[in-house]
Amino acid sequence: MTRFKIDTENNITAFGSSEHIEDSGGETEIFASRQELAALAEKWPATRLVEIWNSLPGIEPVERFTSRQVAVGRIWKAIQHLEPGGAAPRPPARAKRPSAPKKATPPARKRAASHNKTERVIALLERPEGATLKAIMRATGWQTHSVRGFISGQLKKKMGLKVRSSKREGERVYSIKRRS
Repeated sequence: MTRFKIDTENNITAFGSSEHIEDSGGETEIFASRQELAALAEKWPATRLVEIWNSLPGIEPVERFTSRQVAVGRIWKAIQHLEPGGAAPRPPARAKRPSAPKKATPPARKRAASHNKTERVIALLERPEGATLKAIMRATGWQTHSVRGFISGQLKKKMGLKVRSSKREGERVYSIKRRS
């Protein structure tokens, strides 16, 4: 059975079952199973678990773990490939990965025609006849409660527009005065 030793610098060393592990007087901790690692990790701050993980070779660094159990599980799995007798070497400084290539911008003509949803809704409401709730839903893909919330929150409260609401032939119609 492989046993592991972790020091205060978060270096993990693997030992074969026949090798003797020197006790460094409280500066190192020894474990041989995931459960023993979990018991040790209960005493450590979460930042130490992140530091241990980020110091392991060949892994993708993280900023935090979702839970202590997830951290212990990942660390345990990662150290299983360590050779007895050798410490886990620190990974070399990673070069910044190039960002994903940017998507080509659509032609200006196409972009100008689409606008954003706020502009589309305002254009509909500025028409002399206004716009029905259903027309706004079709233009935006929103549900009725989203359209009403947008009109109340974005247009009335945030933008300060005077939106009128009325019923025409049993259907809700919204309109605003044309902006100057």
